[in-house]
Amino acid sequence: MDALVLARWQFAVTTVYHFFFVPITLGLSIFVAILETAYVRTDNPVYLRMTKFWGKLFLINFAIGVATGIVQEFQFGMNWSQYSRFMGDIFGAPLAIEALLAFYMESTFLGLWIFGWEKLSKKTHAAMIWLVAIGSNLSAIWILAANSFMQEPVGYVLRNGRAEMVNFFALIGNPNLWVQFPHVFTGALTSAGFLVVGISAYHLLKKSNDQEAYQKSMKYGFIFALVGSVLVVLLGHTQMQRMVKVQPMKVAAAEALWNTEKPASLSLFTIGDEVNRKDIFSIRIPALLSILSYDRVDAEVKGINEIQSEYEQKYGPGDYVPSVIMSYWMFRFMVGVGILMLILAIYGVIKVARDKLDFKPGMLKILIWSMFLPLIGHSTGWIFAEMGRQPWSVFGLFKTEAGVSNAVSGGAVLFSFIGYIVIYLLLIIAEVFLFKKYAVAGTQALTTKE
Repeated sequence: MDALVLARWQFAVTTVYHFFFVPITLGLSIFVAILETAYVRTDNPVYLRMTKFWGKLFLINFAIGVATGIVQEFQFGMNWSQYSRFMGDIFGAPLAIEALLAFYMESTFLGLWIFGWEKLSKKTHAAMIWLVAIGSNLSAIWILAANSFMQEPVGYVLRNGRAEMVNFFALIGNPNLWVQFPHVFTGALTSAGFLVVGISAYHLLKKSNDQEAYQKSMKYGFIFALVGSVLVVLLGHTQMQRMVKVQPMKVAAAEALWNTEKPASLSLFTIGDEVNRKDIFSIRIPALLSILSYDRVDAEVKGINEIQSEYEQKYGPGDYVPSVIMSYWMFRFMVGVGILMLILAIYGVIKVARDKLDFKPGMLKILIWSMFLPLIGHSTGWIFAEMGRQPWSVFGLFKTEAGVSNAVSGGAVLFSFIGYIVIYLLLIIAEVFLFKKYAVAGTQALTTKE
């Protein structure tokens, strides 16, 4: 049993599982804050019921997300001690700030929001959920600041075999961070929007009581979904243009672009021979990759073979090509899901603008299942982002294989991996049970006493 392989699998499984909950937390906190603000401004009891209903689902998601997130930091010390030794000086600052500032902020004000319904004024109580939303998204910024260093190292020196921070402001001003965070944030809006649309569609299909609340929820949900989907596409384009400059191998792998092209074509569908680095069958659109990468029809985009040669000269002998099949298909799942969500969101907002949410039962069923689309998009996007960077743990500085703990055996990692799978299985059972219970119960299960 290879400790490195098992450690990578364990980190991948626990991280993807954790990220199921993060975007919903980020987006739904803002959604609930908007609903409570609407209640404060209008004094309409429908908005109060909506706030409490979606707020309860937010709390369930938040609790499971926190429980699964704690595991991530423990793994650095357990399975990746060599990585922690190399990166500790860099990782320590943003993760400490995230815990001491952002997480404590959101958890403190969340407690006030939960227990302050009858003790705080309406405006003060609404301010609490806004502070929770701000704290949640600040947490994302600090965590992504640490991750962005792994994608594009800045503000450091190499000393005594370690990366040491010399410029904190370079770390938080990392160009990668400010294309990555907006993409994650708008993806979170999309997640919240489709979750609200899906659950509202269920109650509209079942003709549950309080149809006004579900119709209003669906309207807000579609608007959230459209804003998020449009910005995700636009910001994803910006992120790709940054990526082609700092991680050209990732872009080449995503397009199965074996050789440099000028202009470069975009792959619609490719079956490739990864061993010999050539196409078996491919359908490509001429010049489109050049346009997307550099906004020029005649731009050159480097291929895998040329980048591999450059990296061998720069970093020494080795294989610097990530899994092309994983990069290629994860990228397409991410983009394909994003386009599908955009189409659904546009369709929904058109219906909202016409004030006709008279969806047929078949369409309502499609909308129910649409709540899972963001989960697919986020998961495949993160897999692409992390696997496309391989073999680097910290791009250009530190390889993944060098980061595994020396003293941890494969058997030990396997034991903890199995333990995590069992625990996470129990958590997902609890999450599904509670989420389904309260989602199906709807607004009528709530008390509206203030």
